[in-house]
This record gives sequence, structure tokens and C-alpha cells, in this order.
Amino acid sequence: MNNFLAFDLGASSGRAILGTLKNRKITLKEVHRFENSMLHIHGNFHWNVFSLFEELKNGLSKCCIELKVCPETLGVDTWGVDFGLLDTAEKLIGIPYAYRDNRNISAMEEVFRIIPKSEIYKLTGIAMWPFNSLYQLHAWKRDQPDVLGIARTLLFMPDIFNWLFSGVKSTDYTFASTSQLINPHTRTWEPVLFEKLGLPLSIMNEILEPGTPIGKLVPELAQQLNLKDLSVVAVGSHDTASAIVSVPAEGNEYAYISSGTWSLMGIESDVPVISDKTLEYNLTNEGGVGRKIRLLKNIMGLWLLQECKRIWLEKGNGFTYQELVTMAEEAKPFQSIIDPDWMKFYNPEDMTREIKAFCKMTGQTEPSEPGQFVRIILEGLAFKYRIVLDQLREVSGKNLGKIHIIGGGSQNELLSQFTANATGVPVVTGPVEATAIGNLMVQAMAKGHVGSLNEIREVIRNSFDLKTFLPKNQSEWEKAYQRYLDVLKLI
Repeated sequence: MNNFLAFDLGASSGRAILGTLKNRKITLKEVHRFENSMLHIHGNFHWNVFSLFEELKNGLSKCCIELKVCPETLGVDTWGVDFGLLDTAEKLIGIPYAYRDNRNISAMEEVFRIIPKSEIYKLTGIAMWPFNSLYQLHAWKRDQPDVLGIARTLLFMPDIFNWLFSGVKSTDYTFASTSQLINPHTRTWEPVLFEKLGLPLSIMNEILEPGTPIGKLVPELAQQLNLKDLSVVAVGSHDTASAIVSVPAEGNEYAYISSGTWSLMGIESDVPVISDKTLEYNLTNEGGVGRKIRLLKNIMGLWLLQECKRIWLEKGNGFTYQELVTMAEEAKPFQSIIDPDWMKFYNPEDMTREIKAFCKMTGQTEPSEPGQFVRIILEGLAFKYRIVLDQLREVSGKNLGKIHIIGGGSQNELLSQFTANATGVPVVTGPVEATAIGNLMVQAMAKGHVGSLNEIREVIRNSFDLKTFLPKNQSEWEKAYQRYLDVLKLI
């Protein structure tokens, strides 16, 4: 029996998950859960890393003291791209900006005037999103050059927590790849970008492969918790990289969707896939465990539903997700069709208002009831998955006859069925706790308890129940899909 502790931080919550590997199966126990949210300070969005670290320490303490289980290792994964800066005294300079901060949008356009979009993509293979670390760094230089001038080390979000735990500064490749600062062929920081933008390459860390031990717990924590032998491990510290480890697939003729606030839809590749066509489709080449490339598309995902739910709660209607899904099942199919990636859905004050505005702009019926909103969102996501599946087939030459949906969104059975209907291929859902599982299994690989990505996936198939959804109502969905394509032409 081997025990590992995963810290999985999302934009709205975090948790500590204890994983126990025994007889080629892994079992999970939630040790600690806590809320997370962006801080809105003087017009900017930030992350409270100090509060988050206290929660991580609470999780480790609960595991050791309350459960009386001392893990062999711990690993941290978070959302991508965000970072903090250390000065020469190894103190954080302020608190990290959050990726939804508005300064990033103008920064991206300024960077394109210095380095053409096509050149950046050729060098990095990363899709163009205003929140990428490349544009955030440019925003630092533009808005606070004196601060960037005293920075000596850049630590991405999981790097900050690994450093606080171990005292070691490092960066895992999977997270580094999300920054748009890495060359996927050389797997190193791309000097051309730093030189042309006047950014300091010296602040970047050594890049580690997932499964590399980082270091022991710092003496203060080791003594406090009597954990002198616990090691911190570089896992797939970008949460999607950890999640994709948990895809319980065999072979390579499948696509995956890591479903949550974002939908990350893609395939695994042994090499970067960078071309004019992948640039046109805004496909991204991010690092994966086992030296894989995650060729994928960022889709806005269940963020739209989460924001609608928030607005309804503010108005006194505290619907559960299951209640909303039930209402959506009863709503009229294909009443109106939206593109979930419309930029005004990115961070609106009122998501319901923006969905109505989209429908009005495209000459469609505006929804009024919650069930109508939810159905429109879920149908729009399913249609988006169909487009991206066809794009992935085109650039990879693969058939991709199955879709695996993992993560929290896999519990939304209506969305899973809609996805099967829209794409015409079977959809397999589970595991739900994909990110934590991937985090834990990479720790197990670091300790030699499993030897490869294939072995990890075998353990996952042994450990969790999966559910399959077969396509239904194909002709109706095909007609509606053609309407969806017509709507896209209007925006």
C-alpha cells in the first residue's frame, strides 16, 4: 500500500486528495476542500497565494494528524499561465495577477505589432489567447517596468507552492508549455521571444519533466508534521496535463475532453503539430506526461453555465446544477444556437444578458427561462465539440472514433448525450476526479510504483466505473448543426 497527496487547485475551489495505490488499483479520499476566487483590487484581478498556501498546509496537516496517514510524496497542479515574481531576497513581489485581468487583451495586440502572430505560433505552437504568460509578461514591462526590473525569478502558480513547500525553484514542462514562451521542438525557453520583447530570460527556471522529484519538505514543515522523508514531486502541474493522464483509453484513435470551467478538447501526439491550418484553427501544442504533446483546443466550457447560475443566485434563485439540467431536458430543443467561444462570454458582468444579446444579434429567439438558457449552452458546447473533432481529424489524419470526457463536467449526462448526438461517435465518461488522479499517478511513477503512461491508464481502468453514451436522433442534430454553421457566419 502506497499513499500520495494531490493538491488540485482550480479557479473556484481547491482540494487535497489522498490516493492509495494497492493491488493495481487506486482509491481516493478527499482530505480537505476550500474555496478560491479572484481578488478584485483597484481594477485588477489577483490570486491570494498566501491564503491558498495556508489551505494546502491545512490539507497536509489533516492528512497526517487527523487521518494518521503520512504520504510518500505530494504534488501540486493548478490552472495554467499565471505566475508570480520573486525579488533578490526571494520574496514575492505583490500577489500574482489572474488570467482574466483586462490588461492582457491590449498587451496581446501590442505584442503582435512587435512580433507577428504567425511567427509566435511557428516558434511556440501555442494558441493565441490574451491570458498567455507571454502577454502577461509584456503587460508587466509596459505597466510596471521598475518592478519587472527587480525581479530575479518567475514562478508559475504551482511553482510558487512547490517552492514554499520545498525551498526549490523549478518549473514543470507541462505548465511551462502553456506560457507561449517555450519552443516545443527544443523543449526550452524560446530566446527569440525574450530578445524581441526585451524580456529578461534570466528570470526563467530550469524545466523539469513530470515525475521528477523536486526536493524534501522544508525543515520547518517537516519538523512540525514529523515528515522528514516526504518529497515534493513535479507532477503534470498544469491541471489539464494531469487530467489527460487519467483518460482511460487504449490505442490512439480517440479524442478527449477535459470538462469543467473550460473544455479542453484534443488528442495526444508524439510530436508538435504546427502548420498554417492548426494556426487557423487556433489549436495549441501543450506538453503532456510521458513527453507527449497535447494537441488541443481551449473551449469556453461550463463557465457559461456557472456564470448564469451565479446571476440567478444573486437574484434569489439558488438552483442546483441537477435542477438546472432537469429544466434543460424539458426545454424546447434548438430554440436558439450560440457559439460558446464568443469573446463577450469571456468575463461578462451578466452572462444571461450576453446570451440574450447574442441571440438578438443573430436574429434568434431570446431565452427567458433558466431551462432555456441551460439547454442553449449545452447544445452550443456539443456543436463546438463537433467542429473541433473534425478539425482534429483533419490535422492529425486520425479517425477518432470515440470521445472520452473526463473531469467534473463528465457528471453532466445531458451534455454527454448531446455530445454523442452532435458528433455521431460514442462518448465514454469518467473518471470524475481526473486531475487529482493524474497528479497522484505521476507521483506513483516518480516513486517507481508504475513505469509508464500505459501502466497508469491500466490502473485507472481497473479502478473506476465508466459510462458510455451512444448517438441518438442523428438527423435532427445534423439539421441543427447546419443552423449552427449559419449562425457562425453572422458573428
